[in-house]
Amino acid sequence: MVDLLALGDEEVSNWVKNSKSIQSVTRLPGDASTRKYYRIVSQNQSYVVMRMDPFPEQKSSLPFLVVQAHLEKAGVAVPRVLEVDSDRGFILLEDLGDVTLLRKLQEVGSADVERHMYEKVIDLLVQFQVSASPKKKDTSLEAFRLRFDHEKLMWEINFTLENFYQLYLKRELPAKDLGLIQEGFSEICSFLAEQPTVLAHRDFHSRNVMVTADENQGDRWIMIDFQDARMGPIQYDLASLLKDSYYQLEEGQITSLIDYYIARYEALSGHPIDRPHFMHVFDLMAVQRNFKAIGSFASFMNRRGDPVYLKYIGNTFENIRRNLLKYPKYFKLRELLFHYYYF
Repeated sequence: MVDLLALGDEEVSNWVKNSKSIQSVTRLPGDASTRKYYRIVSQNQSYVVMRMDPFPEQKSSLPFLVVQAHLEKAGVAVPRVLEVDSDRGFILLEDLGDVTLLRKLQEVGSADVERHMYEKVIDLLVQFQVSASPKKKDTSLEAFRLRFDHEKLMWEINFTLENFYQLYLKRELPAKDLGLIQEGFSEICSFLAEQPTVLAHRDFHSRNVMVTADENQGDRWIMIDFQDARMGPIQYDLASLLKDSYYQLEEGQITSLIDYYIARYEALSGHPIDRPHFMHVFDLMAVQRNFKAIGSFASFMNRRGDPVYLKYIGNTFENIRRNLLKYPKYFKLRELLFHYYYF
């Protein structure tokens, strides 16, 4: 097995030169987190090393490892963990390649091809929700004890108000307008917090699904970046996927895919879904989820000077605008959000 102790940033070059078993080490583009990734080739086999802060006290109780083991046991497609070095903060994973759902979508030549891809990802999501969610009142995993309650959902709203409007746009919102925005979102978050829950990935979008070719079974669709899972409405991950900041689906396509999701969820879980209610929750969940994403994009710039994700804010706000237009009761919320955005 590969010597993980040799994979410190400053040690990579020397280690490659001195090691006969390692053929190459390549730094991979990271995601929005502070984790770092390397692809290493050893004896003509490829692996990926995920590097993070050392976790000697957590060891196997690190959330990523706990959730990965749980999902793997539940039959959900996730990357295999091959070796762990908690003292150095290294996790050796199977190499899933470089093709995300987002990149795979570049091959789309028709709406049918696009829909087929998303149906495969929805199959993965439904398997995750049905097989990996806790049975009855199981609290064995930390993820099962955490949920998107009103407090958590509103924390995310206030996070965006601070990081996007106040820190990034430099907007001074009058107390009355800020109060009206918080009041509108609080009503939405209260409604969402009342919904039945399943295990939610929490960041299930086109960048966090990998596609790998399998000679025997065709493409494998594999979820990554699942360490922050917690309990949430069944619409949470679906809204994240279909109202993606990175890839815009046509509304008719979204409707077809929601129909597909409902059919698959009912078939696998045995529980019927009230479609009108489901759609109501889906729309408002998408509003909250998209608003939270805007705060994250702005915070990367505010805290790390990373502007890469700012270009997705426009698409994300458009998702919010379209959904709020369906609900006249949130007219004032929509008006204020966009007044201080376009101001």
